[in-house]
Amino acid sequence: MKVKILLVEDDTNLGFIISDSLKSNGYEVTLKSDGAEGFKAFNENDFHMCIFDVMMPKKDGFTLAKDVRKMDNNIPILFLTAKSNDQDKVEGFKSGGDDYLTKPFNVEELQLRVAALLRRVDIQPEAKEKDVYDIAGYQFDTINYELKHPEFEKILTKKEAQILKILCKFANQVVAREVVLNAVWGQDDYFVGRSLDVFITKLRKYLKQDERIQITNVHGIGFKLEVSE
Repeated sequence: MKVKILLVEDDTNLGFIISDSLKSNGYEVTLKSDGAEGFKAFNENDFHMCIFDVMMPKKDGFTLAKDVRKMDNNIPILFLTAKSNDQDKVEGFKSGGDDYLTKPFNVEELQLRVAALLRRVDIQPEAKEKDVYDIAGYQFDTINYELKHPEFEKILTKKEAQILKILCKFANQVVAREVVLNAVWGQDDYFVGRSLDVFITKLRKYLKQDERIQITNVHGIGFKLEVSE
């Protein structure tokens, strides 16, 4: 299985150059042009590494890295930036970055840094995220959006499936509202917040066949999918 890299770079030409270079080394690359789309892509797919430009529209690279770290503490993150001062590098590491490459850079150096980061975390491409979750008496197929129970079966919408996948990934842990909103909608304003509440209500209805399952509101923070034995 190929190592999958999420590349988020708002300079279209540079993005294609980096993407082609990485693909020539055998990596599978998903290219996005802004931070909001990058975070949505991160939550819709399984990646082994992230490469983020710092200065981007909608969501800058540092903010994007912070959001990613709320979902995954281990995935390597490499920053690309035109700024070279120490304060920016400090900010990059504080936001969850593992390495920092200043523009302009040569492609060979980028490839070497990518390889080094992957070695550092002893990347195992075959160790991907789960495609199927067992939730008490339910089975949730994240690929086909199928939620099954002996007394209930439902094909979820894409957004329903994305929300439930995040809750399953962090079962019995609190997931912040803004994490879900940014992951699914790419923004966290009032109106999409109301939409999220509607989707949560629907998911509670779908999961009511098993009393061991509860989606609870954690006031002022977010939600928790509670699954008891």
